[in-house]
Amino acid sequence: MRGFTLLEVVVAFVIAALALGVLYGAGVSGLHAMQTAGHYEQAISRARSHLAMAVHANPLVAGDWQGSDGDGFHWRIRVAPLASTTVQPLHAVTLTASRSYPLTLYAVDAWIAWRDGRAAHEVHLHTEQIGQGVR
Repeated sequence: MRGFTLLEVVVAFVIAALALGVLYGAGVSGLHAMQTAGHYEQAISRARSHLAMAVHANPLVAGDWQGSDGDGFHWRIRVAPLASTTVQPLHAVTLTASRSYPLTLYAVDAWIAWRDGRAAHEVHLHTEQIGQGVR
């Protein structure tokens, strides 16, 4: 007997359809993971930028700020004092203490948040920075 029976052909088509369904699902899942990774990369870049702007503000000021970066990304910056002290630098020539300077250690936090469909995502970066204290 030559050729395939109708049952063999139907079974082959069912197996092929299942395999294509699995491949399609894997492809869609991979694309979604790539898109999510891209959003995280973009959020980290935005958070680093906001953190750098906050840290390099002169003088460093305690406070809480927030806004929108566009493309569905929202940012928040918090600068909070952790500890304060006063230092008296030594004069290089006479080794005598000159006038004192107040210094404050600040906690600086940056958050970037966005929504991906129904899921909310957030990136949080933290650093500490020494700034001039209040006199």
